[in-house]
Amino acid sequence: MRTYHALPVALLAALALTACQDGTGPKDEGAARPEPASATVTAEQATRAAQAPEGTKHTKDRQATRATKSRQASKAAQGGKEAKGAAATRVSCNGSNTTVTAQPVRRPVNHMLITVKNTGSKMCDLTYYPVLRFDEMQWVPQPIEDSQPQAVTTLAPGESGYAGVSLSAADGSGEWGTTGHKLTVGFQGRTPNSDGGPSAIPALPAKGVYYDSTLKVTYWLRDMDDALSY
Repeated sequence: MRTYHALPVALLAALALTACQDGTGPKDEGAARPEPASATVTAEQATRAAQAPEGTKHTKDRQATRATKSRQASKAAQGGKEAKGAAATRVSCNGSNTTVTAQPVRRPVNHMLITVKNTGSKMCDLTYYPVLRFDEMQWVPQPIEDSQPQAVTTLAPGESGYAGVSLSAADGSGEWGTTGHKLTVGFQGRTPNSDGGPSAIPALPAKGVYYDSTLKVTYWLRDMDDALSY
């Protein structure tokens, strides 16, 4: 019986000694070992440190965008007010605030130049084209549509605007040719064919001005050469 109890004890001792000699020792495979608390805190702090500048940058970007839009809206509103204010200070050019001359020219042939100078104290608009009438003429010369400008011709005080008049066909194909001795220049208002105010009666050469059924006129233009190019 003593031999039966001694063998397990000796065997256990030998196993324990062998485990110690190979350096492995007993292993505890139970609970997992937690990460050190200091390492976890460091990772969180690093994450916050990395995110904070980016979040601040985004906030600043949004603030800058809002500020830019606010400035743009303010400028647009101011520009609209200035445009409305400028339009409100303008008047129509007509015989009461301008001087008007009508002079035949050598080139191009059979042409006449009408010049309107703003003699008033406000900016004035030359809208559409002049309404011409020689003597007691019963018809209205049509405009040269290709001469229509992209914007209304506006004259500051002292500035001049122009209209070219094609008096007759260079090849003699026009009809009802006659000589006019009196010219009335009418002005249109803000809408086509509306009354723009008093007309003007510029002096004509003593011999008069010859015209026929091809009589046409340009729109009001800012440049004299442009007015005579049609």
